[in-house]
Amino acid sequence: MTRTSTDTRVSHVARLLVEARQLREPCPPVRDELAEGDLDQAYAVQEAVIESLLRQGRHRVGRKIGLTSPAVQRQFGVYQPDFGMLLDDAVYADREAIPLAGFLQPRAEAEVAFVLGTDLDIPSPTVADVLRATEYLLPAIEIVDSRVAGWDIQIVDTVADNASTGAAVLGTTPVRPGAVDLVRAGMAMERTGTVVSTGAGAACLGSPVSAVTWLARTLARRGDPLRAGEVVLSGALGPMVPVVPARAATGYRARIHGLGEVHAVFTQEEGEVA
Repeated sequence: MTRTSTDTRVSHVARLLVEARQLREPCPPVRDELAEGDLDQAYAVQEAVIESLLRQGRHRVGRKIGLTSPAVQRQFGVYQPDFGMLLDDAVYADREAIPLAGFLQPRAEAEVAFVLGTDLDIPSPTVADVLRATEYLLPAIEIVDSRVAGWDIQIVDTVADNASTGAAVLGTTPVRPGAVDLVRAGMAMERTGTVVSTGAGAACLGSPVSAVTWLARTLARRGDPLRAGEVVLSGALGPMVPVVPARAATGYRARIHGLGEVHAVFTQEEGEVA
């Protein structure tokens, strides 16, 4: 395949995904538009989509790691992690109203967020380097979303679609990395008082810090290292669950042992909570 044909494919797929965002209309799977299993092409599409969003005035604030939990991997038949970018307009505070109209097919999962105090711009960061660079941890709920109709995704689809990133809700009480056992940290996520997902830190590539170390090494090799001030969503601690609209006031609460809890509250329109 020539460089020109590759660039044309990348631009075409990026345009499909950007239009799906703009029109609020999911598109068919994009994997058949790219070379089979070509993650470099898929990440090139992701970069083109992000560039389009940055030109609209958005700003990079961090990264997310996807497909870290065996439960989530089984849900989609994808057995390797990927990553995407977090932008400023997709990060919410605890209990802040989140408009459902901004998503196509939202699902929720509980995670540990790492907030970096220093750059990770060395060639091959270790777990110790990641812990030293982390200023604090927060409990988080990631709202994953797919611009691909029916969540009919394989690894190329989700990578191209910014790792199915939707939004992030961050807790408000910072915790030092050394103050919590991330491997054994249990998680329970509730919707209106009913537990809908459970898990633990060990489900996230063995430990959330292991997942962030994988990301730090991957980005360092790509020449785009993690930077001070960035937020890193380290990956799901348990199964993702659909965000189910309802007329009564409701929301999602994730509790992670040692980190506290965080709440995601969805609104359908002014004065109405989902």
